[in-house]
Amino acid sequence: MSAVSPESQLLKKKQYSLLDLVKYEPLVAGTTAGVTATLVLHPLDVVKIRFAVHDGIHNTPKYTGVWNAFSTIYVKEGFRGLYKGVLPNVCGAGSSWGLYFFFYSGLKKFLQDGNVNTALGPGTHLLAAAQAGLATLLITNPLWVVKTRLCLQFSESDVHLKPQQTYTGMLDCLKKIYKNEGVLGYYKGLVPGIFGVSHGAVQFMVYEEMKNQYQHYYGLPISKKLGTLEYLTFSASSKLIAVLATYPYQVVRARLQNQHYCYDNATDCVLKISKYEGWKGFYKGLKANLIRVIPATMITFVVYENVSHFLLRLDKRDS
Repeated sequence: MSAVSPESQLLKKKQYSLLDLVKYEPLVAGTTAGVTATLVLHPLDVVKIRFAVHDGIHNTPKYTGVWNAFSTIYVKEGFRGLYKGVLPNVCGAGSSWGLYFFFYSGLKKFLQDGNVNTALGPGTHLLAAAQAGLATLLITNPLWVVKTRLCLQFSESDVHLKPQQTYTGMLDCLKKIYKNEGVLGYYKGLVPGIFGVSHGAVQFMVYEEMKNQYQHYYGLPISKKLGTLEYLTFSASSKLIAVLATYPYQVVRARLQNQHYCYDNATDCVLKISKYEGWKGFYKGLKANLIRVIPATMITFVVYENVSHFLLRLDKRDS
């Protein structure tokens, strides 16, 4: 029997049109999942960011713990203080998860030659997730800059703000960033964000491998829908591993995006954190982040998997 040549394999892949790879289900399911998780857990995001940007140098509020941060923000800024930046966060999370799943599912299907039951290796999952993450980051980074700045709208008694550093909302923030910093202002924190693509790549690789090993062990096809408990377990485990491996980039990115600080670049930020705060400085806000991202990821993946399978069933029924 003659071996199949690489040229034949390439020709086989080229037989798939763009429409074969572009599916609306991952986009809709990912957006729905991202918005749901964000609305439920946004206050924890505010707390995490405020912990991350406290460097002991600049005049920003200091909290003794997660509960102290919640209570202090609520007392000084009210319930709305816990939801500062929620609009760009919802837009950012919804579009990011939607685009991420959209790009990832398309790349994955291409690498599977259109057969959703073809098992891919860890390296292939890592590559597809990294490419999807980079494409998503380039599109959504401006929303994350706006979200970070709105989350860092402290009460006037905590820190003196210049007029150009105060924002009345998402659109006002977008306008002032463009006016005072130009287009490049929308892409502050992009460099550590690019490094942060590894976070999503590690998470998806671990998540996919856990699902594949589970399905292989029980003799199930890869495309088969699993139970809620399995999705909760795999998503939580993969997120924990990814956070512990890549969290420092989030601290660096938040500080570069913070309107109250001034760092020359990502390298300058890393050097100053190391000098003034030591290695612990790279993990500020980790507890608040874990309290937020673990349940957020569990909600996101459970909603995504269920909505995605539901839409696919509808599509098959209509076809």
